[in-house]
Amino acid sequence: MSKATQQQDVAVLSSSKQGLVFLTANDWALIVDKGSRMQFKVGDRVVQHGKRTHGIYLLLKGTASVQIPRPAISPFALPAIGPGEVCGEISFLDELPATASVVAKEPVEAYYLDRPTLQSLFELFPHLGSRFYRSLACSLSRRLREWIGPVDAVKLDSLRPDPIKDPVKADSAKKE
Repeated sequence: MSKATQQQDVAVLSSSKQGLVFLTANDWALIVDKGSRMQFKVGDRVVQHGKRTHGIYLLLKGTASVQIPRPAISPFALPAIGPGEVCGEISFLDELPATASVVAKEPVEAYYLDRPTLQSLFELFPHLGSRFYRSLACSLSRRLREWIGPVDAVKLDSLRPDPIKDPVKADSAKKE
């Protein structure tokens, strides 16, 4: 793959607000260099429910639907994912079979990184590992929030600790 193509891919992956947002340009360059670029046709399964992924997919082009099968009724569809977003991350994290199928809605190009490749990158570049896992956590949190519905800002404010009632917060507030 040409250097120009790699730079274009890094630009797409790093510009997504829905993907691995804490990775740096250098992190993305390493990932693109070590990943396997794959292509999927419309209807192809990027991730198959019930099967382990052994790695993650980073979508570069196209969109895919996320479907959770439900016995005896039609599958539950989550919002579609697109360029810069990750899939297969739950199976990657817990090393269990995938919780959903990810199906190409249009031609999809994605980078695949298996566990050994990622682990060797994280051993060489520990801060990359830290940023990667933080990004995955935020991505999963965002998706969960989208799935369960928007949280009312007032309700969210009521969940924050009150510095007067929380002694740790009160001490830090006094120091400021």
